[in-house]
Amino acid sequence: MTELEWVAGFRTALVHPGERIQLADPRGFDNQTLRQVLHMAGGGTRIRVRLTNRYSDRDLVIGTARIALRKAGAEIVAETDTEVRFAGSAQVRVPAYGDAISDPIDMTVTAGTDLALSLYLPEPTGLAPYAQLPNESGWIATGDRTADLALPTAEETTSQFFVTGVDVLAPADTPVLVAFGDSWFQGTGSTHGANRRSVDVLNERLSRSWVVNQGSGGNRLLTKEIGESGLARFERDVLAVPGVRAVLVNFGINDLILDERTTPAEDLIAGFTELAQRAHDAGLPVYANTIGPFGGAYYPGLAVETGMPVRREVNAWLRGTDVFDAVFDVAAAVQDPDRPDFLHPEFDGDGMHLNDAGARAMAGAMDLTALDLTERS
Repeated sequence: MTELEWVAGFRTALVHPGERIQLADPRGFDNQTLRQVLHMAGGGTRIRVRLTNRYSDRDLVIGTARIALRKAGAEIVAETDTEVRFAGSAQVRVPAYGDAISDPIDMTVTAGTDLALSLYLPEPTGLAPYAQLPNESGWIATGDRTADLALPTAEETTSQFFVTGVDVLAPADTPVLVAFGDSWFQGTGSTHGANRRSVDVLNERLSRSWVVNQGSGGNRLLTKEIGESGLARFERDVLAVPGVRAVLVNFGINDLILDERTTPAEDLIAGFTELAQRAHDAGLPVYANTIGPFGGAYYPGLAVETGMPVRREVNAWLRGTDVFDAVFDVAAAVQDPDRPDFLHPEFDGDGMHLNDAGARAMAGAMDLTALDLTERS
């Protein structure tokens, strides 16, 4: 009989609702049902759900929770609808600053499965921790609508709240790679709801390893602003992920351009070096991407001009360093050859993010041989 263990099948990185957020507003819930789509990286026959209340000073009450396979939009597959329990109870009170893990649920999922998690929130939650732009829809309805097959009048949201992961009971040797970084992993710029992020494409290329996505739009390696810094969240969002065997790192753009003062190259290099050391101290190989082009970024207040020369300096160091187990030259793969500080027009989403073709090119720049993985034929 195969030995089994809990392995991360889905992950998402949430941010504090009081932090500076782009393009999405923080919110709370009261007597409302929240239905959210969770796209699985791998599969098994049992799952468990992870919820968080880590940024709140009040308890979070989940009145009812149900999970099912998603049919389309907010509609679920009726025969798969299953109650989610916590320590045997249909209701759970998640303490302030705390987390909760559900009881095991008998449900068969595979890589690419979309689950629909429905949470009924009967009491005021206060502002909720959330992933600002996970490139997937959720739906909000009044009252307990967790058992409804569809939510035709629900409000649609483009953020994700409270849920941080789904674990799958899988063979004990199932390797999980954590894609740890910013919006280039989270998928900003790729088609909403289509699962065309670079991490999704990378999962398509793997024969048996799973890549779980801990990208967070706007996240920086060194500074807390939109989410905790990469260094600050490394233990929770990488080392604590069940089944983690390696780390893929994509940081840098936000450190360079989100403030008027660009982070000095030596500071960013020191941060990358510390991140690599922490991974190696935990026995994990760690792989890094070069910092992508952002010369065409048109959002106001960005330090594009001062950030570009620092990007070149840090990328030169990344290409020559041995602190990582391998470095993937994503920047070279997606840049305009005639204007290397700019994205190739074929890959350009908005001057600083990748479209679907760019996300595929980014994934293609990651050498699976270096990762000791096997490509699908």
